Amino acid sequence: MNNEVLDPHLTTKIVTSYVSHNTIGADQVSELISSVHRALGRLGQPAQPQDVLTPVVSVRRSVHHDYVVCLDCGYRGKTLRRHIATRHGLNRDEYLKRWGLKADHPLTAPGYSEQRSALAKELGLGRKPAKPTRRPRTGSASKSADGAAPLPTRKRQSPSQAAP
Repeated sequence: MNNEVLDPHLTTKIVTSYVSHNTIGADQVSELISSVHRALGRLGQPAQPQDVLTPVVSVRRSVHHDYVVCLDCGYRGKTLRRHIATRHGLNRDEYLKRWGLKADHPLTAPGYSEQRSALAKELGLGRKPAKPTRRPRTGSASKSADGAAPLPTRKRQSPSQAAP
């Protein structure tokens, strides 16, 4: 919309409705009016193109055996997941989308992944535990394996029942 044909009453209605449902300080009202007026003035205009991002290193050179390089700032590390979350406020998917990378692009150094995999295999992680072998039952529970009567079991005495 052009500023010449922009109705100031429209801005007033929007700001009034916003203020009636939200709490803002008196010093913020003028900024709210200005931002609503600017937003209404930009309606119907084409969006301005965003800046084209250029990586610090090429995507091909960002993955090495011992480290990976952040395309935003050039940080070298074994993993980038925590770095991009804390420094750049991005999760894995946002980072990959930002640079146009495939979903299988590694954010962990291949050498580090191999090292962790070997450690996990050494510890036996990821394998189902072996089933314990069961001894076959023979006869009833009251007889021993050779058919004789079982030996009587001795009951434990409590300390109060023990002789002085």
